Amino acid sequence: MNNTSSLAQARQMHGRLVSWLIDDAYPVWATSGFDAVHRTFNERLIPQGTPGDEARRARVQARQVYAYSRAASLGWRGDARPLVEAGLNFFTRHYLREDGLFHTLVEHDGTLKDDRVVLYDQAFALLALASSQEVLGALPHVIERGVRLRTALLEQMHRPGGGFYSERSARTPLLSNPHMHLLEAALAWQAISTDPAWAALGDEICAIALEHFIDRDSGGLAEIFDEHWQLMPESTPGQAIEPGHQFEWAWLLLCKDSSPASATRKAARRLFEIGENHGVKGGIAINTLDANFRIKDPAARLWPQTERLKAASRFGALTGEEHYWRSALGAAQGLWRFLDHGTRGLWHDKIDRDGRFVAEPAPASSFYHIICAIAEFGEALRRAA
Repeated sequence: MNNTSSLAQARQMHGRLVSWLIDDAYPVWATSGFDAVHRTFNERLIPQGTPGDEARRARVQARQVYAYSRAASLGWRGDARPLVEAGLNFFTRHYLREDGLFHTLVEHDGTLKDDRVVLYDQAFALLALASSQEVLGALPHVIERGVRLRTALLEQMHRPGGGFYSERSARTPLLSNPHMHLLEAALAWQAISTDPAWAALGDEICAIALEHFIDRDSGGLAEIFDEHWQLMPESTPGQAIEPGHQFEWAWLLLCKDSSPASATRKAARRLFEIGENHGVKGGIAINTLDANFRIKDPAARLWPQTERLKAASRFGALTGEEHYWRSALGAAQGLWRFLDHGTRGLWHDKIDRDGRFVAEPAPASSFYHIICAIAEFGEALRRAA
């Protein structure tokens, strides 16, 4: 397959994904996916509607604000502004604490259910506040809230020597994943603000990734560390090499610094190679590998397909190399398998170890991944043209 045919097929695949997004997914999640009574976003959808009045995770509300903030730029002609306003209002009214941080969970009516403060949720709160300005404009109170949240994080969750605690009330373990999303949020703010503190935050997290998260010998990125940034044993629950996170970090590191000779880009290229060469089976990015890059969990979820697509697309646009576009096309085709649900606007979220889709509600949390991937795919194709 030559580069021209890879790009041509990638453009066709992108058109299919965009049509599904604006004709099916956005309308369904704007109606069935929105709780018009409580003015908030539902957690999940089933073919017949919603699974009931479930508790609402902070990260899902923030992700849905992001999703509808991007809607117009991706071609949806529905009215996204009321959804973004309602989602942001519910989020700040029911999750925001007096100290400027956010609770992790409330009931469907806004009643507090879990008052823990976790870094992961703060990262998505920052992303929602940044992305909402695409629709709402640069509102002073939104900008101030983002700065206040950043300040609260630095004052209450920042570690001596750099990096952040994963929970406000717990010092260990240290986790790479929430730092990844905090880098994503810092980059989103940096793109719309002249405040140098956003770039400084991104620089710090990027440096920590290169110094601690990524193994200097293998180039792989792990998940869980002790208070000295030493890798926790592989027997630790959740400790693994996740192909999806190799791809996601690769994409973010490229967003941070794509200079051809930089250590950041070199690390990103190695992360992509690990994910692509060891973590893709049968055209699908699988869940986990062990420290030696052998398959640990051959099941798969939707979100790693989106991260593979983002990383491959950006590498393809930067280098013009055919194998990256071939990977992007393969990732898009793999993602489509999850989106080809049979019910308008919904998706499969999991494939089990035997290669069968798991019958379960479609989680709203995946929409953010899908939208970001389609947006990155389209932008990369435009740059390639």
